[in-house]
Amino acid sequence: MKLARFRILGIVAATLALSAGAARAQSPAVIFDMGGKFDKSFNQAAYAGAEQWKKETGKPYLEFEISNDTQRVQAIRRMAERGANPIISIGFAQASALEQVAKDFPKTQFAIIDASVNKPNVQSVLFKEHEGSYLVGAMAILSSKTGKVGFVGGMDIPLIRKFQCGYEQGAKATNPKAEVFSNMTGTTSTAWNDPTRGAELTKAQFAKGADVVFAAAGGTGIGVYQAAKDAGKLAIGVDSNQNHVQPGTMLTSMVKRVDVAVYNVMKGWKPGISVLGLKEGGVDYALDEHNAKLITPALKGKVDAIKADIIAGKIKVADYMADNACKY
Repeated sequence: MKLARFRILGIVAATLALSAGAARAQSPAVIFDMGGKFDKSFNQAAYAGAEQWKKETGKPYLEFEISNDTQRVQAIRRMAERGANPIISIGFAQASALEQVAKDFPKTQFAIIDASVNKPNVQSVLFKEHEGSYLVGAMAILSSKTGKVGFVGGMDIPLIRKFQCGYEQGAKATNPKAEVFSNMTGTTSTAWNDPTRGAELTKAQFAKGADVVFAAAGGTGIGVYQAAKDAGKLAIGVDSNQNHVQPGTMLTSMVKRVDVAVYNVMKGWKPGISVLGLKEGGVDYALDEHNAKLITPALKGKVDAIKADIIAGKIKVADYMADNACKY
């Protein structure tokens, strides 16, 4: 009798273990990169997409915030071992770690936002940042009173040069006499979270005559926006809609729909590479109650016309990473 009872208990325990494993396997995971999920920029956009999926489905997801460069492989591997599926890595810096782990877990679905990993079990989502940056470059020079605008990048990498290149093209195509001042914050991952340095670089550009500055620098951008507010100048946000950060100072934000990318992966993972630009709604400029007074009908009309021409192919925006453009 006792033996039968133990067998029944064993079967129940095994069933519960399998059920727990199955439930756990159904949970996706999001691995945020340096700067954290509340960086008011790239990571936070990813967080918003995950939260939207959670709200709509009522299901949980696993998450981890990378705090140093050595954690990436371990974090992705740990999620795979826990049975998370799909596992979404936020940011290009996780590409090599993801490629390594994806090879070891061929039956697990992985995704990466902002990089390409050529594995059959990986979905890669890229953006045409140069198109959105071109738009806000045009908007910046059209709003400038001095004909001089600025750009503050985060870590000096090809991706951020891609933003810079698009921004410069938009400004100079709109006003051939435009001057664009550009600075990168640093060469390590700490460049994404250095508001003090961002403010210093912005003040130096203002001293040269710039009156609109675009920040593509993650959390460092917060310093850029504060400096713009203090100086009575204009700033442009990036990735998330940051118009609310400094209302009346933010001319606009070059939104990159990382939230949509993460939401779509969680809703229905698909292997391969997808590239999202203006046509696909992957990038755009932000217009809301926080910057409505800064965007006149005339300005909006001009920017929307440029946007339509890019979508139609009438304006070709060179891609720094593909077209050998904007030599730096």
